[in-house]
Amino acid sequence: MSLKFTGHVTEEAGAGRERMLYGQPNANYRFAPEEHRQKRKKQKKRRWQIIFPRHAGWPPNGNCKKQSHSSIYTEDLTSGSHDDVLNASQLQKLLYLLESTEDPVITERALVTLGNSAAFSANQAIIRELGGIPVVGNKLNNPNQSIKEKALNALNNLSVNVENQVKIKMYIHQVCEDVLSGPLNSAVQLAGLRLLTNMTVTNDHQHMLSSYITDLFHVLLAGNGHTKVQVLKLIVNLSENPAMTEGLLTAQVDSSFLALYDGHVAKEILLRVLTLFQNINNCLKTGGRLAVRPPSPQGSLSLLLYGEECAQKMRALASHQDADVQEKAVTIIPEF
Repeated sequence: MSLKFTGHVTEEAGAGRERMLYGQPNANYRFAPEEHRQKRKKQKKRRWQIIFPRHAGWPPNGNCKKQSHSSIYTEDLTSGSHDDVLNASQLQKLLYLLESTEDPVITERALVTLGNSAAFSANQAIIRELGGIPVVGNKLNNPNQSIKEKALNALNNLSVNVENQVKIKMYIHQVCEDVLSGPLNSAVQLAGLRLLTNMTVTNDHQHMLSSYITDLFHVLLAGNGHTKVQVLKLIVNLSENPAMTEGLLTAQVDSSFLALYDGHVAKEILLRVLTLFQNINNCLKTGGRLAVRPPSPQGSLSLLLYGEECAQKMRALASHQDADVQEKAVTIIPEF
């Protein structure tokens, strides 16, 4: 099992909603360019060892190899193919290590291994049943930003399982605070946004983000391209839920938001802000409120979306060179 993340993997998560797996093992590794294959071969030769303190009743079975120092045992959890899945016994040892060690290097390695393991659906349930979610969640309090990021990545992969979300939801407020108060565009901020995106794939826990909507728009406008895309994935998930429509429309949003509807904006951003507008319109239609919208609060998203400046931008996008952008803009124009 490789301890190296291979990147972000987006999975389909229902109509228009997105969820993210972080560091899912790359099953198509053998088809990578020759230079990449050689690099991966060198990485496979490196043996990362998990260290377990020896005490009465530990290790729990005979799978650990004794080192020269009599006080510790070690098990190489990376033997074999990089696609190997850790079994329940190995995961239990990994969680014990994570809970008992204070060494930041070992903590980070254990979180990386656990996060990679949680990319497999079978392990998502096993880790929950072993009591692993609070063990990982406790690491969110660690002042080490790299450890916090790895804990968020592990929770992110675990949150793909709906039953796991019931336990992970207790960390939503903490993650929101970290996302909003942490350094802009940081690894921790992006990891937190990915977790929140997964937690809003269904409507079950979206209400827990209601008080953070205005602040999320602030991050959207201040962040770089990567941050903008990740915030939009989260907000688009919220926009599909009619129960969140009022909170979105009344959110205080700077007028610079309309610049995201300019024709030169990157497609991955432009399509998402158009989808946001589409979803809000659809939710209003469902509730019969689109034709008789209430007055928009000053400085609100509603005032921006249904104002003349936005209408002009939609008409311009109807002639955009990209067919997908055109299609979305044309569906929005009749609402003005």
